Amino acid sequence: MGIPVIVGAQVIGAEPYAVGRLVVMQLLLIGIIIPFWLVAVVDGVRGIRETWPVILFTGVVFALTQSLTTLLIGPELPDIIAPLVTMVAIPVFLRFWKPSQVFRFDTGDTAADAVVDTTSYTPSQILRAWSPFIILTIFVAVWSIKPFKALFTAGGPLNWTVLVIQFPGLHNLVLKTAPIVASPTPYAAIFKLDFISSVGTAILLAGVVTVLFLKMRPADALRTFRDTLHELRIPIYAIGMVLAFAFLANYSGLSTTLALVLAMTKGAFTFFAPLLGWLGVFLTGSDTSSNALFGGLQAATGRQIGVSGELLVAANTVGGAVGKMISPQSIAVASAAVGLVGREGELLHFTLKCSIILAVLVGLITTALVFMGVGT
Repeated sequence: MGIPVIVGAQVIGAEPYAVGRLVVMQLLLIGIIIPFWLVAVVDGVRGIRETWPVILFTGVVFALTQSLTTLLIGPELPDIIAPLVTMVAIPVFLRFWKPSQVFRFDTGDTAADAVVDTTSYTPSQILRAWSPFIILTIFVAVWSIKPFKALFTAGGPLNWTVLVIQFPGLHNLVLKTAPIVASPTPYAAIFKLDFISSVGTAILLAGVVTVLFLKMRPADALRTFRDTLHELRIPIYAIGMVLAFAFLANYSGLSTTLALVLAMTKGAFTFFAPLLGWLGVFLTGSDTSSNALFGGLQAATGRQIGVSGELLVAANTVGGAVGKMISPQSIAVASAAVGLVGREGELLHFTLKCSIILAVLVGLITTALVFMGVGT
């Protein structure tokens, strides 16, 4: 849902679209590389040699769809539309090209023991199975278009639904001074609650419509909602606390003080900026939390070295994305899902090398973008 980008933009007072546009510039190459790496993990160089046309096709389709969705719609839908389009495109491609060899995992089953699922499904059943994703995509797409967003901006007919609270005792009472800014500037402390225009409302409404479309019993729908909240209770609390700490760090001057120290690295900081996001996800388990934690720091450092905060927050986001594979929380969940409990250390050892390589690549891409004048 683009939440990491949206939160990162909010922390530095930028437009999510501006941050998302820079994110796709850094992800374009990585999106093409990842399918090659996945095949190499399974079948080595031989697998790449035998299947490179479909691998390249997969990476290009995913990366281009992700980029176009971000640029044309916004940061909310790329991670939904890109995989959906790719999943449809790959079978179409394989109708015209097939590898000479078919790789299969060795499960120990003999040909006689192997069970082939020959179940066929009607178009109605397929539509019902895909309906949650279709409905969600439609709702988020509507919530992301500019005419809909304009309804809630200042002067819009639905602006009254947006709750804005200026915190007493804090709003405009903290001053940002040199060398962070040229002249003393009040620091706004405003709480904004979008009852309708928030993407979370779109997701909630999509869930309600899905329940109606699938004709779920109200009791089953409420039980599912309750179970989901229970499952996410710790992540919800953790992200909330990290966001609170992030704003505390910004208002107290902690982020800007650290930024002044990091600014001493000058141009080299553009290389290390993604590593902050990488470290943040390793510590918190969430790209959203990482952006909340380090977004203000990235932007403040950027002002000192002449690089836009949007570019550095984008680097923080992408660095966090490639750090997700080494997050202890992610590894614990993945191990539990596939029956590898107790072998988390092996999984971390396996993914660490790839994660570091990708993080370094993001640092080089960020530095190259700055060298080309992007975000300066």
